[in-house]
Amino acid sequence: MTVQIVTTRDALRAALGATRPGLVPTMGALHAGHLSLIARSANENPLTVVSVFVNPTQFSSPADLDRYPRTLKRDATVAGEVGANLIFAPDVSEIYPPGFDTVVEVGALAQRWEGASRPGHFRGVATVVAILLNLVQPARSYFGEKDYQQLQIVRRSHRDLALPGEIVGCPTIRDDDGLAMSSRNTRLSRSDRSRAQAIPRAIDKVRTAAALGEMEAGALERIARAELNRPGIDLDYAAVVAGDSLEPIPRLIPGARILIAANVGGIRLIDNAAIALPETAPE
Repeated sequence: MTVQIVTTRDALRAALGATRPGLVPTMGALHAGHLSLIARSANENPLTVVSVFVNPTQFSSPADLDRYPRTLKRDATVAGEVGANLIFAPDVSEIYPPGFDTVVEVGALAQRWEGASRPGHFRGVATVVAILLNLVQPARSYFGEKDYQQLQIVRRSHRDLALPGEIVGCPTIRDDDGLAMSSRNTRLSRSDRSRAQAIPRAIDKVRTAAALGEMEAGALERIARAELNRPGIDLDYAAVVAGDSLEPIPRLIPGARILIAANVGGIRLIDNAAIALPETAPE
């Protein structure tokens, strides 16, 4: 499918007309996880917009921003192959015009975990998502569960600010070695990628222990930390939390999740998964 690329707000509005499309917000460097979102949108909407915008307000390190891959031509090709109709690839000044001085702050959901380790990150996420949703006016917007805290923050700001359309969370897509798909994975050396496979292994061990009857969050967190206590892995957190509030919990509850963040070879990787209650919970 031929994909139209637009770079300005006016061109975006002209291309959309009165259509309420599906929207897949991305920072480009598209991988199979992104493509699964695009394919779902194409199946559920008359037109699909993919935004490709490396958002500077999400980065605390200028060097990290500079290193982020920019592959617009390839992104347009692969997005079109799975059903995208329109790529919105604005310059920074198109999203944040001169004199821009308004931000979206999310409260408690943004304080822990990635919010604590990456100050200002979720302010940047919430602000750019609000701008994109207002510009595109989508019927549905698609976000992956791999960035679970981000998904919850998007849901909260979408609800609180009465932003347009529906937020659709989609399952994490994993590579053959179990690693969650991420644009950052391309920066891992072969040896670091092998080390990083401890992250999905830790998640599997936590879920297995829960299925066998372990209900104590602390015990499950120790299982994860033991798997991740390896040379070359700098663990930030491995936390069992409530799936809606992301607050720590003492024991498993319906909707609980394991959240993990670690630096491997200087690359920050995050992952998460739901933890099902055992079929017969102990008394």
